[in-house]
Amino acid sequence: MQNSADPGRLPDSAVFVPHFHWDREWYEPFQVFRHRLVAALDTVLETAEANPGFRFTVDGQMAAIEDYLEMRPENRDRVAALVGERRLAIGPWLILLDEFLCSGETIVRNLRMGWAAAAELGGSMPIGYLPDMFGHVAQMPQILARAGIEHAALWRGVPGSVDGHAFRWLAPDGSEVRTEFLFDGYDNGLDVLLVPDRIGHALAEYAEMTGERWGNDPVLAMAGTDHNAPDPRLADWLNRASGVGRPITIATLDEYIREHVRDDVSAVVTGELRSHVRGNILPGVLSVRLALKQRMAVAERTIDHAERMNALWSARDDAPFLALAWHKIIESSAHDSVVGSGTDETSDQVEARLAEATHAARAVRDAALAEPAARVPSDGYLVANPLPVPRTALVEVDAAAPDEGAVLVATAADGSTRPVQLVAQAPTVLSDERMDASQLERVLRRIHRRELFGRLIDTYELSAGSLVFHLAEVPTSGPFDLMVLRREVAEAAAAHPGEWRVLTLEEARATALVPVHVPASGLASVHVAPGEGAPPAPATAPATATARTLSNGLVEVAVNADGTLDVTGADGTVLRGVGRLVDGGDRGDSYNYAPPAQDVRVERPARVEAELLEDGPLRSRVRVTRVYDWPVALGDDRDVRSGHTVATPVETVVELRTGEPFVRVCTSFLNRSADHRVRFHVPLPEPVSVSASAGQFAVTERGLTAEGGWGEYPIPTFPAASFVAAGPATVLVDHATEYELADGGSELAVTLLRAIGSISVNIHPLRDEPAASEIPVPGAQDLGVRIENRLAVLPSAAGWQGADAVALAEEFRNDVLVARGTAPAAGPLPADSPGIGVDGAGVLVSSIRRVADDGQEPGIEVRLAAMRDTPVTARVTGAFTEATTVDLLGRPLSSVTPATGVVDLALGPWEIRTIMVR
Repeated sequence: MQNSADPGRLPDSAVFVPHFHWDREWYEPFQVFRHRLVAALDTVLETAEANPGFRFTVDGQMAAIEDYLEMRPENRDRVAALVGERRLAIGPWLILLDEFLCSGETIVRNLRMGWAAAAELGGSMPIGYLPDMFGHVAQMPQILARAGIEHAALWRGVPGSVDGHAFRWLAPDGSEVRTEFLFDGYDNGLDVLLVPDRIGHALAEYAEMTGERWGNDPVLAMAGTDHNAPDPRLADWLNRASGVGRPITIATLDEYIREHVRDDVSAVVTGELRSHVRGNILPGVLSVRLALKQRMAVAERTIDHAERMNALWSARDDAPFLALAWHKIIESSAHDSVVGSGTDETSDQVEARLAEATHAARAVRDAALAEPAARVPSDGYLVANPLPVPRTALVEVDAAAPDEGAVLVATAADGSTRPVQLVAQAPTVLSDERMDASQLERVLRRIHRRELFGRLIDTYELSAGSLVFHLAEVPTSGPFDLMVLRREVAEAAAAHPGEWRVLTLEEARATALVPVHVPASGLASVHVAPGEGAPPAPATAPATATARTLSNGLVEVAVNADGTLDVTGADGTVLRGVGRLVDGGDRGDSYNYAPPAQDVRVERPARVEAELLEDGPLRSRVRVTRVYDWPVALGDDRDVRSGHTVATPVETVVELRTGEPFVRVCTSFLNRSADHRVRFHVPLPEPVSVSASAGQFAVTERGLTAEGGWGEYPIPTFPAASFVAAGPATVLVDHATEYELADGGSELAVTLLRAIGSISVNIHPLRDEPAASEIPVPGAQDLGVRIENRLAVLPSAAGWQGADAVALAEEFRNDVLVARGTAPAAGPLPADSPGIGVDGAGVLVSSIRRVADDGQEPGIEVRLAAMRDTPVTARVTGAFTEATTVDLLGRPLSSVTPATGVVDLALGPWEIRTIMVR
């Protein structure tokens, strides 16, 4: 509650903040909403220019301004003039995001790009405006504070302990921002404006209803709503009402917070905001439209790798492509975009935008790798490590197959050999055709310079009635002249008319697994070819398997008769029944899950098969196929699942790699059922009351319940971005998803699929009112779509911290990058090259990128986060001589003196730190 407030005193004034909330895309696609946006902002500019007392707040996101000016470039100076006069408040975000469905780094880039875009028009509103997000991450106060922003304003997720209109919001590290609580939503002033002639009376009634919240501060009346500009007569209405009742001021949100509030704030909230007590947080968005969550994770991972490779190993300036990719990722993170609560056409557009961002980032990544690959012989491979810690990673490469009795030999740059696991061999006959001599020219047209069937012509044999091509991945025969071949074939065809045989042979190829040790953020290379002698054994215990067991010396897995797994960790921890699949009905919508009143849960498969795929020694894999009879949909009565079922095979590939303390699991099935939810269960040895999941620069603990009290049932499903832990079980995930401690805390359940058919349903058993219009979205059923989820199970009695889950999750999510060399074959492999290294227990590195700001010499920006509740020293190493601590907007804070390429950073618990090295 506000300090020094008289509980019997009513607010003596009001501040109206004209604004709109603009969903860039939702129940209509982006361009349809933009058409409305242009008309709305036209009205805002005209209204402001006609009335000097008018103010407007543009929803805290620059995307609305950018989208407008792309259609109205002639109005840029008009916008800048109003911003300069502080009558138009813009920024600080590029877009109003869903905070749980993107990475912490994406949140930082969103703020940074929004702030920069606002600066070009006169400057950003210094308020962390978060009006409509479906809850808020724990580290948001630190993100804002480390960008120099002291205030926030938001609606959803605030706990019931806050009974005023503001609170001090603390991040886990202790950073705080004063936060304006929009307890009645971001449109609380509209009801007061319904009858213009009664505004004074309505305001008095509202002040009386909410008086206890305001203390000595004026009422904040947010005068705006979704997708509409305020009435141009608003200022006149308020001026008239101010003359006959409480004084009324028109202001921006920034002006209200920084100039009109007077009371100190005593209420304190620490960490994430996911309470349902004053607003729906719509938790079902975490799991609907799986493809969007997976594409977001792939896009973020690809651009992260692209920035690191570009910064450390390339001379190219690909900043424009990286900026393009980031912009598309951030656009897609909007709270009605990646969440999947829009129409099918909207979701299709988001998915395509994320794919386009991935393509741009991939191009930068591959171009960066091509530069060091040019120093690797073409019969070798370059291996790049995107993580700032040294690692030995398995890489899958293509090589010439060994003859019978021979083996594949892998050689590193220092001449040492590595173990090899032969995974597969390709057929050598690519085509065997018979044709008339007159048709031989058609065969030659397939050849593009030297390429044929995706390989290169090494040699060819031409004799009477026979043409044989020998193809190779890396030719060794010297130059090839297509014009000579054409002339020789024409002469032979003329000399030998009739039937010809054309045979295309490829050198026998093999797919092989090789462990490659790669320095921190560094490069290594490897050559794999047939050789003599026995390959060396793995440096760690080999991975082995039968059709029902897997082992690698650290983890043992037994496949049970029902297809579940018993997983035993290195410390003897046993998790039994891992991977039990539970399918249940869902009569909810894109916003909220809802079980049918007469739900039918399918937990047992009709039949189970297990098949050995690989038995080591580097990787062992078993495929378990379980066939379930799942109801096809809900019945005509949506509270009953259909009695008609469809047989659905679910394949689970179980994988152990040598040296890894966890078991990798990949589930996939062709979805043939509608209106259902499928979850992957990990039974716990004993019930627990607390879970912890890693998200945006933090690991957040949660209990078995959530705080309710508003318009939806507080179902205790929570977000996880890289791992979730409960007791001795930690599950690593490769995209943002939802989980629940189910059955009284005895099982950890991770959602694999939630298939629904409506944006919102009018009558929802777990929500009091519709979340939107009841618009069909058949695409959200994912019918006919192969549903694939990749995760890993890590058993450890020491929990997630003792098992070093932060580091293991990074390894699981970030494979090394492999590129074939392009230097002449048979040359020496270049020496390994280290990059930026970061050492520190529980230290996460979210970004390594090249930055060139304000005409300075380009530097490399490194962002770290201490993902632990105790202090830690992070050691950063690399080829640099200068280091500067900067804030999240890149502004220098203090110099750090490195010692010959080494700098030690003392990080507090949960601290985010950014440094620039040169």
